[in-house]
Amino acid sequence: MQTIHPAQNGKITWQGFRNSPAYANQRDKTLNGMKNLVIGLFRLIVIAGISYVILAPVINIISNSFFSRQDSINPMVFTIPINPTLERYSMAVKYLNYLPILGNTILYVFGVTLIQLLICSMVGYGFARFRFPLKSVLFAFVLVMIVIPLNTIQFPLYTTFRFFNPLGIVGLFNGGKTINLLQTAWPTFIMSVFGCGLRSGLYIYIFNQFFRGLPKEIEEAALVDGAGTARTFFTIMMPNAAPAVITVAVFSIVWQYNDSFFANTFNISDSILVTRKLESLINVIANAEKVLTIREQQLYFDAGVVLVLVPVVVIYLVLQRRFIEGVERSGIVG
Repeated sequence: MQTIHPAQNGKITWQGFRNSPAYANQRDKTLNGMKNLVIGLFRLIVIAGISYVILAPVINIISNSFFSRQDSINPMVFTIPINPTLERYSMAVKYLNYLPILGNTILYVFGVTLIQLLICSMVGYGFARFRFPLKSVLFAFVLVMIVIPLNTIQFPLYTTFRFFNPLGIVGLFNGGKTINLLQTAWPTFIMSVFGCGLRSGLYIYIFNQFFRGLPKEIEEAALVDGAGTARTFFTIMMPNAAPAVITVAVFSIVWQYNDSFFANTFNISDSILVTRKLESLINVIANAEKVLTIREQQLYFDAGVVLVLVPVVVIYLVLQRRFIEGVERSGIVG
């Protein structure tokens, strides 16, 4: 049998080169590069497609808010306006009474958020660190708060605050009569104080998971130094739980700001929530400015939507880094 040598007469043969380790390494490197390229292109296409589905309506709203009347009736104008104008924004700011009501909304949202941070962190810490009777049953109720549809408790919530008289205490000071807390922000504040506000169950779960992940040696060292439970919680545990605090704060701010369920159930005044004011923007402008075409009315509404979205986007951009870190460390990933 004739043996094939890698080299004949000082020259490298093709068969010898194919059998060499250098060729095998180069081939594997090329195949891996092509595989990574295909996977990268596929990933890019999927991300681009999902991003388009999510962002296309937002881009369309932002674009429409700059349309002039000529652009709105021109069938050739789709996304980029030919004669952009800020008239929609000036009218939206005027009839939304934007800055004063936005200030009221921020005070309301941040007030509820601070209450939820305090109450939910304390409850979550209690579940994570202390033993007490019926602990498992009570934590099961917390989980029920997360999964139960809000629509199932809408009517009880309405009647509770329409005829507010817990345990007959209010009637003792009001001649036996109940009080009506609707059209005010009091129902939301009361529910938040008692740990059953909007998404409070989720916030308690986040804090519980985070505190369970912190080493107990921190608290033991504080107790040795003479710190009580309250001091340990506020001066040691809460600073260490900063990622969870940021996560809950962002969730609470965004959900309270965009909430329509409690706002409509309790009929909270549109002088408190700018999102409630936005609901009537089209009718107000149509009557005041005699805007009769539905297409042009929608342009004013789009400008109002952009104005309402701006504060939430700014808050998220400022807290984005800490927010993602908190989500990763809170045990709710996936």
